[in-house]
Amino acid sequence: MCKKDIARSNRQLTLSLVAAAFVAVTVFASEARAQVKQDSQPQLIAPLEPLRSGVAESQLFAELDAHNELRKSALLDYTVHRTYQVVDLKGKVHAQEIGQMEFRAPDQKRFVVTSETGSGLIRRMALNQLISSEIEAASGKQHHDSAITPANYSLDLLGEQQVGPYHCFVARAIPKRKDKYLFEGTLWIDVDDYAIVRIEGHPAKKPSFWIERADFVRQYQRIEGFWLPERDRTLVQVRFYGKKVLTIEHQNYVVNAAQQAEGRALVREARARVSTDPN
Repeated sequence: MCKKDIARSNRQLTLSLVAAAFVAVTVFASEARAQVKQDSQPQLIAPLEPLRSGVAESQLFAELDAHNELRKSALLDYTVHRTYQVVDLKGKVHAQEIGQMEFRAPDQKRFVVTSETGSGLIRRMALNQLISSEIEAASGKQHHDSAITPANYSLDLLGEQQVGPYHCFVARAIPKRKDKYLFEGTLWIDVDDYAIVRIEGHPAKKPSFWIERADFVRQYQRIEGFWLPERDRTLVQVRFYGKKVLTIEHQNYVVNAAQQAEGRALVREARARVSTDPN
């Protein structure tokens, strides 16, 4: 094998490792249902406040589960405009993929690419693998027990804090086993909706020997009663390769469009019947 082929093979291996780290981090962030610069995320400038009385770990877990099930049953479909980027710490974009993710309950996802720029190798080895992993996880082809439940985590309640427009309980999430699909970090949980507003952390177990560190931040937003991802930032440090950052921007959600269209059709039919009723 010539030096050029060896170099290409090593680069492909490295990108596969980066992709594996991105996939692992994104999987457990998604189950919780991370812009290079940290100030692209809402700043936690509000002081940490004391925890109100009567709030316990068991209550938070129970409320999270109950509210998530209600929202899950009501979420029939959505579309969202997504921008994926792999950048270095200087902000140089090495690869970018833009498109629309479509979800149909209970388990169908489809990504339609509208624009691709930068390295085709990075897009193929990192971004496309990440997108495919999300689609397969939704369909049940991949399953990792990474949900924020008492089986997987203990919660150390730290207090309360304002995150942008949302007032939150703050808890340290402590994984109960070393698993690359679990994380160790901090949760911010909306005090009214019992929904995850923000997650910061790193995998409970290194995805591989080659991944020295993987840190992520995921911010959520409230749209028509549902809590959906707003932006992600995942920094991966690879041995002998350096640091790379994956960012995902989630914009222009359209939620339960089919249900809304059906409702509008029913209204039109009712109005038509009223207008033709001689009485």
